[in-house]
Amino acid sequence: MKFFPTAITWSSPRAITAIIVLTALAVLPWVAAAFDANYYVSLTTRILIYALAAIGLNLILGFGGMVSLGHAMYVLLGAYAVAIPASHGVTSGFTQVAIAVSSTALLAAGVGAVSLRTTGIAFIMITLAFAQMLFFGAVSLKDYGGDDGLTVASRSSFGLFDLSNNVTLYYAAFVAVLVALYLSWRAVLSPFGLVLRGSKANARRAIALGHPIFQYQLVAYIASAIVCAVAGVLLANLTLFASPSYGAWTVSGELIVIVILGGLGTVFGPVVGAIILLVLEEALPTLVELVLPDYKSNWMLLLGLFIFVVALVLKRGVFGSLKP
Repeated sequence: MKFFPTAITWSSPRAITAIIVLTALAVLPWVAAAFDANYYVSLTTRILIYALAAIGLNLILGFGGMVSLGHAMYVLLGAYAVAIPASHGVTSGFTQVAIAVSSTALLAAGVGAVSLRTTGIAFIMITLAFAQMLFFGAVSLKDYGGDDGLTVASRSSFGLFDLSNNVTLYYAAFVAVLVALYLSWRAVLSPFGLVLRGSKANARRAIALGHPIFQYQLVAYIASAIVCAVAGVLLANLTLFASPSYGAWTVSGELIVIVILGGLGTVFGPVVGAIILLVLEEALPTLVELVLPDYKSNWMLLLGLFIFVVALVLKRGVFGSLKP
């Protein structure tokens, strides 16, 4: 169990890296304002939202060994929980979050109850199948834009503050990430987390010890889905748009890449993975166009090569390879 330390060593490379990254994220809006570079606030908000969704997925993928190729459907559900009520004049963030959380918990309970009866490839395919059903369900909502998506009339309001200001939205996403990191850390080190990690290592032995593995996995799956739904709420507020494409299987795949790239089974890994992947997606097209203008449309080859090298050389991911 040496890969799951029960206490933080504040002088370790992982702790120092996490502190530096979080400090940089905390002051970024002020630095961007000083240099009149507000675009980077929106970009980093998107990174934080993807990091939040990846933290949710990491709970079941990294610590529970459950490879879900359908978690983007909960991001989709969260986005439409903002867009549809807003189209009817309901802009209360509390109402929208309540709709997102309750509907996601209900859906995840049903999906989890079915998919967790299986393991391995079957689990992957069942989660993918449910995600595709929700994706095409969103496409069929012609009254709410169908395949073209739905514009969010106005950003969510939470009484004393609303998310209409980009900096406010940024810090809302930042706080959500901090809360998710803390809860994930506490959950992983709790008896619940020990059983979840034990089921990943050896499910038969965990069952033989008397642990109801199915119930633990189902609770983890539902909690993971709710975190992704909150990310969807923030994403709809960022883009002022909700689209079926938010629930595409490629988005689920991207979340898996973020978790693995940062460090599978590390609490802070998804944040590092989201920063690396989304910054590369933003920077590589420009760099390729400057260096090799004739190949500017092939920048994804370089991204794929980078991911391949990381997976080959840093088997525990970028953050996971650091000393805990």
